[in-house]
Amino acid sequence: MNHSVETVGQKIGKVVMFLVLLIMGFVTIFPVAFMLMNSFKSQSEIVDSPLALPKEITFKYISHAMTEINLLPSFLLTVVITVVAVSFIVLLSSSAAWMMVRVKSKLAIIILLVFTASMLIPFQAVMYPLISIFENMGLKNVSGLIIMYGGFGLAMSTFLYHGFMKSVPASLEEAAIIDGANVFQVYFKIVMPLVKPTTVTVIILNAMWVWNDYLLPFLVLGDSENKTLTLALYYAKMKDGPYSVPWDLMFPAVLITVIPVIILFIFLQKQIIKGMADGAVK
Repeated sequence: MNHSVETVGQKIGKVVMFLVLLIMGFVTIFPVAFMLMNSFKSQSEIVDSPLALPKEITFKYISHAMTEINLLPSFLLTVVITVVAVSFIVLLSSSAAWMMVRVKSKLAIIILLVFTASMLIPFQAVMYPLISIFENMGLKNVSGLIIMYGGFGLAMSTFLYHGFMKSVPASLEEAAIIDGANVFQVYFKIVMPLVKPTTVTVIILNAMWVWNDYLLPFLVLGDSENKTLTLALYYAKMKDGPYSVPWDLMFPAVLITVIPVIILFIFLQKQIIKGMADGAVK
């Protein structure tokens, strides 16, 4: 009798869990599906029936959005900023975490605590002094923006790397040094391949943040000729005033913006999950 009750309870629990996951999946997918449907509609179609399927699948609205908003230069600039900033973060955070793990000293512990504590400081608390300092240094430009992204991404990335670096056997590094490897060869050929899952996690988390960020480019670049994708979308929306939204431009432009991140996540999702799980345990 108890066995029967437990079986029924387990079935009910599975049904409830399935329904919860189904609702969560719908909530997650709906904005993407909504954007995709409306990327192939005219302004009048979107306003009249935003939830309806497009009458025809045509890429003229996407082409029009790319031309009207001039997305290609903004797309290329965003790619350059993202690649350089993320490379900077991966290189510095991994090497810093490696040194802090290998150097057994109080200074290394203090530096790690400083990195960890800096994660608690909100960007809004330092943004105006930071922008002022960079402006006085002549770095209120694309180069300064990349340096800022590198600085803000270091804390979390170093924290993730530090947890995983502890599992890398020091004996492997010692064996490589005995075989004649220098510190750079040990780092790039021994250490980095062993922390590949964490590297992928750091890359995707920071790439998504830099790619989608609006506030920092707005504060640094403003309405200059150099615009990231988010800035280009903002100024395109504001062109006809704050109360008039060209939906037939916005939806296709946003679709173009999110496609690279979605593709990157799809190809790297297994490594991301593995890296986060391993970093949390180790």
